Amino acid sequence: MVIRYGVIGGGMMAQEHIRNIALLDGAEIAAIADLDPDMRMQAQALAGGQAAVYDNARTMMASETCDAWVIATPNDTHCELLSQIAPDRRPVLVEKPLCTNLADCRQVAAVAKENDFPVWVAMEYRFMPPLAELIRRVDRGEAGHPIMVSIREHRYPFLTKVGGWNRFNRRTGGTMVEKCCHFWDLMRLIMKSDPIRVFASGSIAVNHLDETYDGRVPDIIDNAFAVLDFANGSRGMLDLCMFAEGSYWQEIVSVTGPLGRIDAMVPPPARFLPQGTERNPTVEVSLRNGQRVRRDVPVDRRALAAGDHYGATFYQHEQFLALARGEIAQPMVTVEDGSWAVTVGEAAERSARTGEAVEITSP
Repeated sequence: MVIRYGVIGGGMMAQEHIRNIALLDGAEIAAIADLDPDMRMQAQALAGGQAAVYDNARTMMASETCDAWVIATPNDTHCELLSQIAPDRRPVLVEKPLCTNLADCRQVAAVAKENDFPVWVAMEYRFMPPLAELIRRVDRGEAGHPIMVSIREHRYPFLTKVGGWNRFNRRTGGTMVEKCCHFWDLMRLIMKSDPIRVFASGSIAVNHLDETYDGRVPDIIDNAFAVLDFANGSRGMLDLCMFAEGSYWQEIVSVTGPLGRIDAMVPPPARFLPQGTERNPTVEVSLRNGQRVRRDVPVDRRALAAGDHYGATFYQHEQFLALARGEIAQPMVTVEDGSWAVTVGEAAERSARTGEAVEITSP
């Protein structure tokens, strides 16, 4: 049984999805929709030139040619697209963040429930091999119950996207939603608890200061610290820098419990490393009794070449394909998960602007 995908969006992330879907047995790109003709044609060529192309998603949805959907459009379009596609009831993988604000997330949750519509939020960091290995080890109790989680992301600036849409809080939800939704989701997954409070400090210091788009200056923060309190008494910390492309590790995730600490270290995407160099993701367990285990985490070479997330997009699509085939009953990353990530990000943005801790309530 071949699952036919309809991809809404033709830009950078849509093209990463197309490359990874091409690696799956029993999957094909049947249709692509994008308002931008250049992106549309690039995506079609990447899909082998056979996919039908449309200049709007509504026409593609009406074509009845697809078994599953991928939404990879600007963040502020997700709510409307998901509301349009909900009566179709075929599974959809929607790029993160689910929406730009909590109000839209609640609308999506309502239409998904009303239509019994399976929405999978593309929090691919869960599926990144070193982070998946860290989560397995935490869940096995190797460090004891997790008390603290620390995430550092020191990376390159946001890449250029059509019209510079990812430079503006209005369209992205802000950096703490757009980028950091991954990290709020990881923290909540690792700690097995919901966040109740966040304090954040951030600024616009280096990136995009000399850019304008239709006379508008970008307003997204490019560096921040944030501290989260969780309902079970645990806590998390984020250290974000978006102008640190020279960093040896892009992400370092550390989970500490009463028995020791587990670290996952992730390099920058291979295409950003110096030519001819190679760096393997690594997981290390350091226990209070002096034991220490360090190992590289292998990544499928084809998956590594198909995207910028160390194979995560491919491994995510393996599981989404199982959902589309009916082999699993529910999305592994739900609308509730996506709504929590946006809720925390929205609160962190507010905290960074006001200088005050913000209480977090359930979405």
